Amino acid sequence: MELNNIKPAEGAKHAKRRVGRGIGSGLGKTAGRGHKGQKSRSGGYHKVGFEGGQMPMHRRLPKRGFKSHLLKFNAEITLTALEALGLAEVNLVALKQAGAVGELAKVVKVINTGAITKAVKLSGIGATAGAKAAIEAAGGAVA
Repeated sequence: MELNNIKPAEGAKHAKRRVGRGIGSGLGKTAGRGHKGQKSRSGGYHKVGFEGGQMPMHRRLPKRGFKSHLLKFNAEITLTALEALGLAEVNLVALKQAGAVGELAKVVKVINTGAITKAVKLSGIGATAGAKAAIEAAGGAVA
């Protein structure tokens, strides 16, 4: 192999479409832009959502609602799911390893859904008032 014999891979290079170069090319005269009008002219186009001067949809409809971008860092776990884990001590790392909460979760809270019979010690995890009462009734603790 010599430097003067190196070629690009087959099919890697192809000729660019040259518009406005005569009728034989198939893209002469109007250069594939049709006839007249705003879209046929250079620099002639409109912004996204433009409706010809009519009040656009995104301005006709009312603004409504709000969704916090921080919600993806919050997670919750039920008493039933906590029972199913079968761990004596539960923290954020243990919940992530078990797949009970998402990998992005930073704040986890136990909610009072279902029942719990095993004693579970929570560390670094919140709990609702009802869930805390149920955990303590089962002999567990919320730190």
